[in-house]
Formats: sequence, C-alpha cells, structure tokens
Amino acid sequence: LERIVNLLPSSFQYPENTHVRLRVDGLDWRTKDRDPGHCSIEEPIMVNDVKRGVLQVSVDEGYGSPATAQTRLRDKKNLTATAAQQISLLIAKKETRAAKQTLERQLRQADRLAKIGRFSAGVAHEINEPLANILGFAQLALQTPDLPEQAAGDLTNIVNASLHAREIIRKLMYFSRQMPPQFVPTDLNECVRQALRITEAEAKRNNIDVVCEFDDTLPKITADPQHIKQVVVNLAANALQAMEEGGALTVRTINSPNDVYLTFQDTGAGIPQEDLKQIFTPFYSTKDIDKGTGLGLSVVHGIVKAHGGFIQVRSKVGEGTLVETAFSHANGETTAEE
Repeated sequence: LERIVNLLPSSFQYPENTHVRLRVDGLDWRTKDRDPGHCSIEEPIMVNDVKRGVLQVSVDEGYGSPATAQTRLRDKKNLTATAAQQISLLIAKKETRAAKQTLERQLRQADRLAKIGRFSAGVAHEINEPLANILGFAQLALQTPDLPEQAAGDLTNIVNASLHAREIIRKLMYFSRQMPPQFVPTDLNECVRQALRITEAEAKRNNIDVVCEFDDTLPKITADPQHIKQVVVNLAANALQAMEEGGALTVRTINSPNDVYLTFQDTGAGIPQEDLKQIFTPFYSTKDIDKGTGLGLSVVHGIVKAHGGFIQVRSKVGEGTLVETAFSHANGETTAEE
C-alpha cells in the first residue's frame, strides 16, 4: 500500500504538487516529502461492502487557484475512484489468502490431532489391562501377613508407579475420546476446595504454601464438576512442579459482571516465551519423561473450551506464572448464597 501511495501522484498533471494519503483500519500512509495541499478529493475504501478507510488526494498552489485546482481534481475523480477500488480489491485478496492459509493450518492441525487421538486410544487400551493386573496383584501382595519391610516398600513403589501410569492412561483416553461434559449447577468454590485436597501432601512435602482466596459471591455455573476438578488438579500440579525449592501458590476465584474467574499464581521458575506458545499442544512438555506427558494442559484447554470458557497463561522467567480461566455467567443459575 505504501508503494501505491508513492506511485499514484505520477498519474496526475503535476506530480510534484500532488499529495496522497491512504487510511485503512487506523493505519496511515502518505506521500513522502510532500505536504497536504489546499484542495482535495476523497474516495472510500470499501472491502466486502464495509468501509475500511479513505483515499485522499490533495494539491497545492502549483495547480493554480483553489477554483482551478478543484476543477482539475474533479476531472481526476474517476482515476481516484479506480485507485480506491483497486486498493479495496488488493486488501480483500490479501485477507482472503490469509484466511485460506489459516483454515489450511487448522485443518492440518485437526487431522494431526485426530491421528494422535486414534493412536492414543489404541495405546491406552493395550496397556490398561496388564497395568490393572500389576496394580491388583501388588495391592493383594501388600496384604500378606508379616511382610518383610523391604518387600513392603518395593510393593508400595509398584502400586504408586502403577497408579501414576493409570493416571497417564486416563489422560490419554480423555484426550482421544474428548468425552463430553455432564453439565449440572456447580459451586466452583467447593469444586476447587475438593480438588486442592489431592495436592495438599505434595505441597507440604515441597514446602509450598497454598493460599486460597475465594469470592463468596460467586454464582453457581453450569459445569461438569469432575472435569472442573481435573482442571484444578492439573493446574495445581503444574504450579507445584515449577516450585522445586518451595514457594507459594495462590488460587483465587473472582466474580465479575459477566464471568467467573479461576486463577492460579505461582512463584516458580516461569516459562520462556518460546515454550509459552506451545503449552497447549498435545504431548509438548519441557519436563523430564518421568514428570510429565505433555497432555495435562491440552486436556485443561479442551475442558475449558467445552465449557464455553477461555484460558490464558502469562509468565516471566524467574518470577512465576499466572493462569487465568473464565466461565460465563450466562450459564449460571443461582448464587452461592442461595
């Protein structure tokens, strides 16, 4: 567009006395090294029947008296209108091409996720049955009377490892099936309280203070309580893992005019910007293999979207991470006080 603006004066009788200004969507291009004249004509920039800006051509005293200059400009009105139409077409083509490229990327991503989902479901199914046997037999063996301390410790480790593996498989199965939520009126504060109990032991073990600041005026939202708890557990677990040397996790609920907010603020290591762009991508993880599958945040993202909400993450390396989720009041029915 800048090139068009600088070329357009050459189409007029006195190019050196012609000034062109193009405004589109708040952006502004002007002819270089020339001041606006005392007479001007304008043509709208219409893209898909929507006015997006204006093309203005003005001339200075080199065109003669104001009356003469205005007459000469009117003679070029068709030229200005044609230029405005061409600019409009150029913008429309560029936006259509960009929209097509975006759609193609989305289709490729959807196809990739579908293939990953099918693969995940197959893996989860094949592993689930032998894992259930390992877990069951280990739990039965633990009930043996007078079990040596070493054997009891080893069996406990097997049980814990099996439970961890089962949790990974559960995430795989959720991701592959995208199970629809079962919506019911839900007290978000109570959901969060119950879910955080699961992480209490790990927080204490790692010297992490969990601070809860709940808004008692929250309305009940229409949600799946189990899915909401899964969101809380995953986000809390991520925060705790980011604070290996201790710290604080602040969990807040906030009632705003249109939305209910649930936020997690930690004082951990933070997330580099290059990783921040990928955190919701399935199987993307910066953690060690034994500490994460890369599915937690993609599952959280899917749950929040299925509830018609949104999630965003802000982080600064060395200072910590803030995760904000929101659910619309439109699904709410009664207030917590009721």
